[in-house]
Amino acid sequence: MKSLSTLSALIAGSTLAAAQSASNNSLVPLVFKPLPLGSISPSGWLRDQMQLMADGLAGHEHDFYQFVAHSSWLGGDQEYSGLNEGFPYWFNGLVPLAYGLNDSRLIGQVTSAAQTVFDRQADDGWLGPENVTSRNFWARYPFFLGLTQLAEADSSWTDKVVSHLQTFNTLMDSMMRDNYTGYQYHDGDTLGSGDFDWGQVRSADMVLTLQWMYENHPGNQSQLLLDNMKYFHDGGKNWEDWYTQESYLDRGFDKDLNTLPDSLTSPNYAYEHGVNVGQGLKAPAVYRRWNHDDSFIQIAMNGVNWTMEYHGAASGTVLADERLVGLAPYSGSELCTAVEAMFSLSYLYQALGTNYYADRAELTAFNALPVMLTPDWWAHQYMAQPNQPYAENLTATPFYNTNSWGQTFGLEPNYPCCTVNHPQGWPKFASASYVQAGDNGLAHALLSPGKATANLKSGQVTVDCTTAYPFLDTLQYTITAASPFDFYVRVPQWATSNSTITLGTSQPSPLTPDPSTGMHKLSIPQGTTTLTYTLTSEITTTPRENDTIAIYKGALLYALEIPSSNTSTSPPKFPDGNSQHPAGYAPAQSKDYEYHNESAWNFAVDPSTLSYHGPDGGDSATYELQNPIFAEGATPGWIEVKGCTIDWGLYKGSTPDYPPAKEGRKCTGEARTLRLVPYASAKTHMAELATISL
Repeated sequence: MKSLSTLSALIAGSTLAAAQSASNNSLVPLVFKPLPLGSISPSGWLRDQMQLMADGLAGHEHDFYQFVAHSSWLGGDQEYSGLNEGFPYWFNGLVPLAYGLNDSRLIGQVTSAAQTVFDRQADDGWLGPENVTSRNFWARYPFFLGLTQLAEADSSWTDKVVSHLQTFNTLMDSMMRDNYTGYQYHDGDTLGSGDFDWGQVRSADMVLTLQWMYENHPGNQSQLLLDNMKYFHDGGKNWEDWYTQESYLDRGFDKDLNTLPDSLTSPNYAYEHGVNVGQGLKAPAVYRRWNHDDSFIQIAMNGVNWTMEYHGAASGTVLADERLVGLAPYSGSELCTAVEAMFSLSYLYQALGTNYYADRAELTAFNALPVMLTPDWWAHQYMAQPNQPYAENLTATPFYNTNSWGQTFGLEPNYPCCTVNHPQGWPKFASASYVQAGDNGLAHALLSPGKATANLKSGQVTVDCTTAYPFLDTLQYTITAASPFDFYVRVPQWATSNSTITLGTSQPSPLTPDPSTGMHKLSIPQGTTTLTYTLTSEITTTPRENDTIAIYKGALLYALEIPSSNTSTSPPKFPDGNSQHPAGYAPAQSKDYEYHNESAWNFAVDPSTLSYHGPDGGDSATYELQNPIFAEGATPGWIEVKGCTIDWGLYKGSTPDYPPAKEGRKCTGEARTLRLVPYASAKTHMAELATISL
């Protein structure tokens, strides 16, 4: 053990603890411990983004949006499905947004909503609007995740949250003992058998709450909490059963699912649905904490690797237009999937300490999430496509189960789930950006501007990071410590060997990251310390389908922005998309947009001509970024490449198909210099570019 670095020892200790604690009912410890909500304050561009959320759709749904403001959870009668998930999704995202910004208006929304739900708790302990025959555990999962965050952020709510959860846990235990009532379908249930699949395949989200209770507020329920974890596992649909070569590879689920017969895919739809996939990525790590089975470490890696290899978008999310589809550039990725994948990947890093997961969390956060929102955060897409030169009501939908409006921007361009679920994205990313490492260590896990305060074994420490990362590559830290402690910075796997770290006014030193966690350790003395962390990166390309490539520098995907104009209307009403809400239903800022391309999109590029161009002063941590940063032309830095137009057809006459085979590609126009920009700033884009030799 002495030959291992400190954090490798943490991982080894986690595995050892699993073996030692299997008989004493403890949970396997996380490699990195999350800080309580409110310990981290976003700054810089990340705070700007969260403030735009607060000022935009996320921060106003409680005021007007029918599935929140008039939800059955709050005594209303508005739900978009019998699962009653709209309000819980919203609550799960608004709690970390409210307390991450310390926004009194939003805090008032979430505390008022929580109190209303508590006041309506049934005599037997049930939380939610359902009667006995329509009870389904699923919608409680996101609501309870929001409650645990509320209890951490505001001590005046801790006892109240714990008391109501304990009452519910007692009821849940009795329901589970009664042949999994509320978890599995039974004759006479109001909901159908398929409705219960959601709760079974997403069960890890409920187990997170049970584990939080067990570790922080067990009361006299320790055994009951462990029993309920077992019920959720044993009675559910488990991802370790799915992430096997037989079920995933040998049976064809590594391919475009549209090519497989319905008799094969339909029975497995719960494992194919994109949002389920995003949530399920963390499940093996969640359940490993309970069952102490270290084989789940490799199962988790298999799940992420196979999902991303065969169904992953270049932007970091999962290609699933409702259902996994393969790697076609016209396939869609649901906004819900992006935010769920972000949360799963950040959790996997905390639980297992493998740097790969943190890299993927950043990739999804900096690319897949912001590309799907208008810069003011008042409108969103339901589906984003890798190659999306326009965002219009398509003449024919290329998607498996999404309407022709799915890739336009609006209030609810398709199912409302993404309207209510998207707010968790940035707030949960910010709250996971710093983590505790051991008893006396603090680590910057998800690199971004922000300030963290933590109470370590040696005393209180504060770390304040100023940076334009991921757009530029320097991070400046000011650290204040009551006593010496260990500080760690995570080194992304793409960082080159020229990356350095400078303590105070000393000379820059090379990085020596732990090979597993990617963490570089520094011993910080008592008092105030400054630290400069400089990452260097190169342009890289990743092969995509049919001789196309995705182009990256650092954590950013670059794309060819297609110039466009937009037209807007007041938001149409779900589900038909044709009728309008009553006048005055939504604030004036809430509009639906179509983006119409105004130039050619059918370009092939010569990868040998790629070159990066940064702004003046581009290495400065204090570079003044524009706000909103993910608007057209706002991001600093671009990549130039030589390219030309080629013949490139449409899929279903509607959206860019695969480009022609490489040997048949010929320029149809003069070669020119093209500018590639960060993908998330280009709402109309080509991100999987055909290659050609010029």
